[in-house]
Amino acid sequence: MTERHFETGTTVSTRIQQTFETLKSNGQMAFMPFVTAGDPDMTGTQKLISTLAATGVNLIEVGFPYSDPIADGPVIQSSYTRALNKKLTVHQIFDAVSELPTDELPPLVAMVSYAIIFRIGPKAFVESARDAGFSGFIIPDLPGDEAEEMFGVVREAGLDLIQLVAPTTPRERVWEILKACSGFVYCIAVAGTTGTRENLQTDLLDQLAWLRAETSLPLAVGFGISKPEHVDPLRNLADGVIVGSGIVRHLNEIGEGPEALDTALEAISTFSTSMVQATKPS
Repeated sequence: MTERHFETGTTVSTRIQQTFETLKSNGQMAFMPFVTAGDPDMTGTQKLISTLAATGVNLIEVGFPYSDPIADGPVIQSSYTRALNKKLTVHQIFDAVSELPTDELPPLVAMVSYAIIFRIGPKAFVESARDAGFSGFIIPDLPGDEAEEMFGVVREAGLDLIQLVAPTTPRERVWEILKACSGFVYCIAVAGTTGTRENLQTDLLDQLAWLRAETSLPLAVGFGISKPEHVDPLRNLADGVIVGSGIVRHLNEIGEGPEALDTALEAISTFSTSMVQATKPS
């Protein structure tokens, strides 16, 4: 079985690793919602993160808006466009997250393009993210089997680099990807972009069973997970579920003003609570 740790004489236990270990001991799956930084604005994002944390989510994925996302469907792309139209910057994201009591929140995972990281510099970006309160990274446009250098930078900072694996990823390539993966494996439920779907595909379940024998890292499923009914078929195969569009869509049509945001946050809180409940032991 494959598992990677950053060695400093002893194995470092990250916040993400500790979260999954605690959940496993309680017989519970993780629920990780996705939010777009800066949609509708960074103050709204702070409120959204706090709202999700209050419902008991286990991790929160924070998307860094990018003009050319490669894996995001129309709902998340639209949220990225709204944020970028307001001239959002990476440092504004770091500043806003640093204002949150991140030690009291679940681990925050940055979903960020390598183009953004490269422009700032991998070491500088990772250290700034760590100082702001992030616990790990998902970098969708960095090939997993070419991520060794970035993996070293992330692990040196005591954080996790989560890798994506799709049902169509050749198994020989999966083995290479796992060499530069820590925290958990992001298992893509379907071929294509993010977005809500009705059913899970059989090839996903087959791959999860195979991955379970290949790595001791937790397995979390995203892309297409959109309702509590999607959780049960994954029980005993996956360690967590990730929901993106199902959260972001509530912000797509809100109007201006705090009342509109409060209405969206109320709907998101209700949905998140239902997902958290679905991940608990039945």
